[in-house]
Amino acid sequence: MKPSLVIVGLGNPGGTYEQTRHNAGFRALDILRQTYGGGEWKERAKALSAVSEIHIGEVPVLLAKPTTFMNRSGEGVQKLVSFYKLDPSFQLLVLSDDCDLPLGELRFRNQGGPGSHNGLKSVVEYVGEGFPRIRIGLGSSPAGEDLAQWVLSVPPEEERKTLNTAFQQELPKQVEEFVIGPSH
Repeated sequence: MKPSLVIVGLGNPGGTYEQTRHNAGFRALDILRQTYGGGEWKERAKALSAVSEIHIGEVPVLLAKPTTFMNRSGEGVQKLVSFYKLDPSFQLLVLSDDCDLPLGELRFRNQGGPGSHNGLKSVVEYVGEGFPRIRIGLGSSPAGEDLAQWVLSVPPEEERKTLNTAFQQELPKQVEEFVIGPSH
């Protein structure tokens, strides 16, 4: 399948990080794969990613989880963009966590800077700022807590439920609006 769009979720590979806040992008892709009936995740070593194919409406979409660590996410994204000859301005959508948004809020942007997010910094380094993204709100870390440790920790069940609700209800709406248009 030649995808019309690649949706990349940012996260860290391996079971140690699977349920952490910083892997919200990976979990969002898992929900999209379930929602749209994608196949199992397949490792693509040349793309430095695990991938799954879905269709949103008639549009072929490749979901991708970079297999590098977060701060090297751009390497896999660049390989996907090059291999599929994608224009990042409309054929790439990146999903990443964001500590500056309230828990469970999803915010779409057509382009922009990476802020303090190391995964987005890496993607920007490799493909520039001109790619759409959906930022996934984690809420802010408790006062005095180290941000890096907090995002790499597993959130309590209530936080996970809030994120899963956003992934199941709001994420498909935003993705479909981006892929198919506002009045599908």
